[in-house]
This record gives sequence, structure tokens and C-alpha cells, in this order.
Amino acid sequence: MQLALYRYSLPFLQPLVFKGERLANREGLLVSINGQWGEIAPLPGFSTETLAEAEAESLACLAALSRGEKVSPALQSVQFGFDCAQRSWPSNLPASLPPYPLLQGAPAALIQSLPTADWQASPPSRLKLKVARYAMEEELALIEQLAARLPTTKLILDANGGWTRQEAQRFCERLPLKQIDYLEEPCATFADTIAVAEATGVAIALDETLTRGEEWNYHPQLKALVIKPSLVGSLSICGALVQRARAGNLRVVISSSFESDLGLGLLSRLASVWAPDEPPGLDTGHWLTERVTTATGEVMTESLHCLSNMENSA
Repeated sequence: MQLALYRYSLPFLQPLVFKGERLANREGLLVSINGQWGEIAPLPGFSTETLAEAEAESLACLAALSRGEKVSPALQSVQFGFDCAQRSWPSNLPASLPPYPLLQGAPAALIQSLPTADWQASPPSRLKLKVARYAMEEELALIEQLAARLPTTKLILDANGGWTRQEAQRFCERLPLKQIDYLEEPCATFADTIAVAEATGVAIALDETLTRGEEWNYHPQLKALVIKPSLVGSLSICGALVQRARAGNLRVVISSSFESDLGLGLLSRLASVWAPDEPPGLDTGHWLTERVTTATGEVMTESLHCLSNMENSA
């Protein structure tokens, strides 16, 4: 059995803020089991585990595998990485649909830098915008500009649970609802999110509720489940969420958490299996200035920090 674990650190194009934590680099782990790869990349502010904890569990799991034991990681990021590295992928998997663009940053700067000239000939069908990060008036002004400049584009808004029920309601009452595809997690609790949807008529999607494994119910204004496999963890749990979404006629969007190019490739494969008709939320790769794989998909192990390599294990 060939077993290996590597650590990567990839610079961001510019520092990004995750739940108040400013990061200049994206750090994570790549695990290889008999030549098949998985990625383990807890996202600060969103994952419950740290990278150090994920590394310790990954090394323990590899040691157990080398002894011929079965492993069941407890940490979500490790579950995702080990599941991908041991998954029987379908052959001839079709490519997933192109991801929709993601906008994040200060609203005034975004208004200045919007590539609307490029988009006028071929506007994106959907566009995702992070909200609940800047002054509400500024964010609403940006949404108004986007709606006016891109009248055929549906806007996906993601609040990451950043508002109180009252704040979210105030925000949603001023949205151009016809152009809003859905709003992800306006509030920190499912009850508040549903209350906002009922009060304002906005369509909603769940994201953090799923990664935290919290209870949720079907609702007429619940339109989609946004599944982030590397935060949810086990692929069997992700698969169960996909089945539950289909049973309730909800859309499934496979979404990223700023993984490396290798992780984005794995998520794209999962999207083509679980949500072949839905553009995935995987437009995060351009925030990273370096890659871990070559153009042909080979992992460039020489540019990574090797933590364990047990190629000669039984």
C-alpha cells in the first residue's frame, strides 16, 4: 500500500478575511492512498477543526491503514480527504457545468471593477455576491447596479448567517426580488432564516446549517441546498443531503471552500455526479496565485512539504 501526506501553502492574490480572520495564504493537506488523491483543508472561521488537528488525525489514520486497519476519521475535513482518496470514481465522468462567477470585496471597489463590458455580449446566467460584510446601504447600492447592468443575470446572495432577523428583514425588503435567485443563510438560525423568508418573500438556500449538521425542514421558500463537501465531511452524509434535496424538489449546488486546484477538481467531479444540471459554486481558484497540480493533473509533490511517505508499507 502506498500512503503519503503533504502540506501546501498557496498565496492569495490579495489577503482575504474569513469570519474576521485575515489570511494571506491558503493552507491545507493532500493525502495519497495507492496513487489516488484527496484534499484536507479546514477553512478558518468555518471549520470546527484546525489544520494542526487535521494533520494529527491524518497521520494517525495513515499509520492505521499501513497496519491493515480500517479507519473512520472524526474530523470533517479529514473525512472528505480520505473519502475522496478511496472513492471508486465512475469512469468517463462528464465535465460539470462552468461555475458561476463569485464577487467579494468592498462594494465601491466592485462597482468600479465590474467586467460588464465582457459580460454584455455573454452575461452570466448567475452571479454570486457575498453580503452582510459591509454597510447595508453600500451593498444594496451594488446590488441595484448589478441588477441594472445585468438584467438577465440572476443574483445569488450569501450572507453566511451574518444578520439578525431584523437586519435581514430590512435588507430583503429592498431587494429586486425578481432578479434574486436565492439568499444563502441570512441569519445564524434556521428559525430566523425562515421567518425572514416568510416576511419578505425572498427565496432562500441553506449552507452553514448543513455543515453544522443542524435540523432543517422543507419550506415553500427553501429553494436549494448549497453543499460544501470539504466542510460537511463524509461523502455518504453529502450523498444523503443530495437525496433529501431531490426528494423535496430542491436544487443542489456543490460549492467550494477555497480549496487548491486539486480540491476544486474533486468537487467538480462530485458536482457532475450529484448536480449535473446545476452550475457549481467553484469560482474560487482565481484567488490563488499558485497550483499544486500540472496542466495534466499530476500533483507536483516536489513543491509540497512531505509529512509522511510510506510507499513500502505492506
